[in-house]
Amino acid sequence: MKIEHVLAGFIPESRGKEGLALAVRMARQAGARLTVAYVHPPAWTTPGPAKIDAEWRAYVAEEAALTLDQARRLLSEVDDVPIDYLLHGNRGSGRGLVQLVGKTKADVVAIGSAPGGGRGRIRLGSTADQLLHASPVPVALAPKGYGDESSAGIRRLTVAYRRDPASDEAVRQAAGLAAQMGVPLRLITLVVSGGRQARMEREMLERLREKVAADLKAAARGHRRVQVEVEVLEGKDVAAALGGTDCGGAVLICASSETGPLRRVFLGDISSKIIRSAPCPVMMLPRNPPKKPGSGVKQGKP
Repeated sequence: MKIEHVLAGFIPESRGKEGLALAVRMARQAGARLTVAYVHPPAWTTPGPAKIDAEWRAYVAEEAALTLDQARRLLSEVDDVPIDYLLHGNRGSGRGLVQLVGKTKADVVAIGSAPGGGRGRIRLGSTADQLLHASPVPVALAPKGYGDESSAGIRRLTVAYRRDPASDEAVRQAAGLAAQMGVPLRLITLVVSGGRQARMEREMLERLREKVAADLKAAARGHRRVQVEVEVLEGKDVAAALGGTDCGGAVLICASSETGPLRRVFLGDISSKIIRSAPCPVMMLPRNPPKKPGSGVKQGKP
């Protein structure tokens, strides 16, 4: 994975600010450009009285312009990231962002949490739901209140690992991104029951060390050395397991469900629980993302 272009979905609410904060941090550390987009309601498709149609179009245009002006004000002090602003019409904000991914050739799309969730947690709304079942590129979700803390950047990438090909691919993709951002990589496995299963998961991670080291060496070639940590997190549920580690300054990366469509993000049951329980931003990867020509990231064999 290599990020050269970040697409941020913006709305004139606090969650719009949270998504912007995550998008800026990702773009800054990846040396990428940023496009801030507002998906507004489209013009009426059913013809009506000319005056009403004109008034509606004028109202939509004015509200959209005001929304992008708010985004510009929020980012007025960001002078180290190239930023573009874009308007797009669609009845569904998530579907509109999927369209913009294709139009702008973005490598990742970032949004904030839906309203109503607890501080430091991610709540999935209709926009996230549409993205998490259709986006051809990774979807990054910022928790409520993200960006309010003093930390100015992403300090670590963490991969939620499970024993399947999708997670092996996620490790390779995350290794390339960690090398690009100049941050360490951590692999975690969540164990929500004790006894024999916990011992098996620990043994699995020990066997994974040598393979991951080889994948990381290939992915980081030409970049700075990537430090790798491996950790088993145990608890009575996903939230308790994630609560047993330091997630400060981290982005948690998850692979899509293997039952979803190819080259699309698809949210499975475990990933859904991780998103709702994680105290940090979460990035969902699509299944088998296309390789970018000239990315410089060498892929290992699955």
